[in-house]
Amino acid sequence: MQRAFKTRAELIDYLRDQFPDAAQRDDAISGMRGGRQAGLALLQQIDPKAYGASRNALDGAVSRLSPYIRHGALSLTEVRDYALTLSDNPRADANKFVFELAYRDYFQHVYAKEGVSIWDDLEPYKTGFTAQDYADQLPADILNAATGVTAMDAFIQELYATGYLHNHARMWLAAYVVHWRRIKWQAGARWFLQHLLDGDPASNNLSWQWVASTFSHKPYFFNLDNLHKYSGKQYYDRTGEAGHAIFDASYETLAARLFPNLPPQPKRPQKTTKKGKRRQRPHYHE
Repeated sequence: MQRAFKTRAELIDYLRDQFPDAAQRDDAISGMRGGRQAGLALLQQIDPKAYGASRNALDGAVSRLSPYIRHGALSLTEVRDYALTLSDNPRADANKFVFELAYRDYFQHVYAKEGVSIWDDLEPYKTGFTAQDYADQLPADILNAATGVTAMDAFIQELYATGYLHNHARMWLAAYVVHWRRIKWQAGARWFLQHLLDGDPASNNLSWQWVASTFSHKPYFFNLDNLHKYSGKQYYDRTGEAGHAIFDASYETLAARLFPNLPPQPKRPQKTTKKGKRRQRPHYHE
């Protein structure tokens, strides 16, 4: 294949010509630049302490290094080692950042052990439904970002346009697909891998399984308060977006709607750390 190109546009045209099926499926060109030098430049901008404090917010200090790690431009080891040099107290300031790198490594080990079986349900659903109760394919309204649910449509459009989504947006979108629309996680996982620049079967599939509850002890779902809290109302207005009514309830009410075959769950106080902060779920994408 041709290796040298005068311009990026020439490279793009060449790849479209060489891979017409891929271009037909996804012809968007992300603004993210590839290569090790671009990855190293982005690595210099990370702030592990800020990441730990804000990673759940759509405008939080996430690193966006995942595409470079995924394609081998950067290694987990060098990212970890650099993060640890940025503070006089790395155990405290970089702990959460390094913890998430470890999760990525863990998923790779699970993939090495399970192989193609990560496309199968590793455990039964804990939703009160069986795999047969879920649809095999994504419907057209999801594929066309035409669900009528403003946040979900915005996330889908962002996925198509940029090849990237913040981790929390991925979780919300996956939960919507699996639990609100009752579609098999495998359909969503295949869809993400077609568009994500950082998509790899390990992190992608096991994250979808975590949301679905086939690789965790319970399903992940959310409500409108959670969406507003971490989106910064970037896309949404509680009173002006009727499409978000499906999320506008307490967790107990939503659990009864989404998982009617499960026994009612008593309301429990949120688990907290010694400092009184709510324990956070792992991020699967940096």
